[in-house]
Amino acid sequence: MNDLRAWIEVLRREGELAEVTAEVDPYLEITEIADRTMKAGGPALLFTNVRGSAMPLLINQFGTERRMCLALGVATLDEVRERVSDVFELLQPPKGLSAALDAAATGLRTLRDSKPKVVSSGPCQEVVMETPDLDRLPIMTCWPDDGGPFITLPSVITRDVVTGGRNVGMYRLQKHSSTTLGLHWQIHKDAAADWREGAGRMEVAIALGTDPITAYAGSMPLPKHIDEFAVAGVLRGTRTELVRCRTVDLEVPANAEIVIEGYAERGTLHPEGPFGDHTGYYTPVEPFPLLHVTAITHRRDPIYPSIVVGVPPSEDVWLGKATERIFLPAVQMTLPEVVDYDLPAAGVFHNCCIVAIRKRFPGHARKVMHAIWGTGLLSLTKAVVVVDEWVDVHDYTQVMWQLGANVDPARDVLVSSGPLDQLDHAPAIQSLGGKIGFDATRKWPEEGYPRVWPEVARMSASVREAVDERWSALGIRLDVVARVDAGSSARSRRRFFGRGSP
Repeated sequence: MNDLRAWIEVLRREGELAEVTAEVDPYLEITEIADRTMKAGGPALLFTNVRGSAMPLLINQFGTERRMCLALGVATLDEVRERVSDVFELLQPPKGLSAALDAAATGLRTLRDSKPKVVSSGPCQEVVMETPDLDRLPIMTCWPDDGGPFITLPSVITRDVVTGGRNVGMYRLQKHSSTTLGLHWQIHKDAAADWREGAGRMEVAIALGTDPITAYAGSMPLPKHIDEFAVAGVLRGTRTELVRCRTVDLEVPANAEIVIEGYAERGTLHPEGPFGDHTGYYTPVEPFPLLHVTAITHRRDPIYPSIVVGVPPSEDVWLGKATERIFLPAVQMTLPEVVDYDLPAAGVFHNCCIVAIRKRFPGHARKVMHAIWGTGLLSLTKAVVVVDEWVDVHDYTQVMWQLGANVDPARDVLVSSGPLDQLDHAPAIQSLGGKIGFDATRKWPEEGYPRVWPEVARMSASVREAVDERWSALGIRLDVVARVDAGSSARSRRRFFGRGSP
């Protein structure tokens, strides 16, 4: 899928799209419709009659695990890791000179082969607005106390003034007028670094309505030296085609539906917000850069993409879960003892991290806590829970069981402090506050546990196998068993009932 229209055809063919012809209002009403639909596991929505705009609006395209997998062309989110494994080899600690050189060569070759290709023209520039006018876009006001309409699913493109490298990020954009937008890039984001490191005018391009992989790539927390459009090419299997903008020195995806070009003056900030964010709370009014729009181009009959965030779960849950799965190898390169990790959606991905480890020495869980707090954007994690390797971190029943059974608060809780997400309203000082770690692993005598640690109560393998053989004769419905651990995967249920237990 090289553009949004091909993706819409996939959604239609797979029965994952509802096309709504009734008139809908981008002021609050679409949010309510989309939020209900997403939380009920419903389809992507294509609104073809949006009040105040001639453009159709697509929303909830990523709203289920199945659609996220369809977007990435995989059966499960775990599979997508294999496509970018060579890229992560660039971050791998050396395993000897020969192995390090081979790994680096493979990763560099993968990125080089997927390097974006600049073409002379593209559909995104089929129509050039004579006078740039954001009012022609069906930009949504999502929540009652929002400061105005917000663009919520953009690819925001900037350039590093030191290296010349490109950054692509997914940052909300508040419409202040028909020709100005607020640029909400948080302090820890790469675009914010591009802003701080330069002087004078900063050029910005915004692509709306790209193919789903390109759109997703802008949300990935990649190292600054790795081009998001190149990684999109790795995931898609074809290079991303770019065209040069008309009024700024940047390139944008050629097949985007809509492109907004402009600049922001460094040293000048403008009040931005409030906005009902993915934390489920409104973020307050704060000063952020102001984009002055110099051009808007689009395809003929463009389709406008949007997304709703708010009280979790929202559509962005599956974008975050895809990133969680893709970046497991990167976490394991820094922490090879990590078996798996989970960032709960209810924890909005930066409030909690559950980690299963192969425990090898006293204090190992605390070492992992500190390492998580020092790794990329995981450094913003507020709470870390460490469990033994056999525990399924995606089964929150198991995790809560281990927390309740294995943690002595006087011994197993670590309180620290450090950077937090800028959107976190809990700390007294913005972006800086407390952190907490829970060691829910089995305790060793060397860790000050003089008693004998008990074993998990589990059935013997021979009895389990005998019951398996008799099960069909017992007349018991298997879904009754499933309800014992509602919400967990089949893999989790098997582990819970003993097959993966220690």
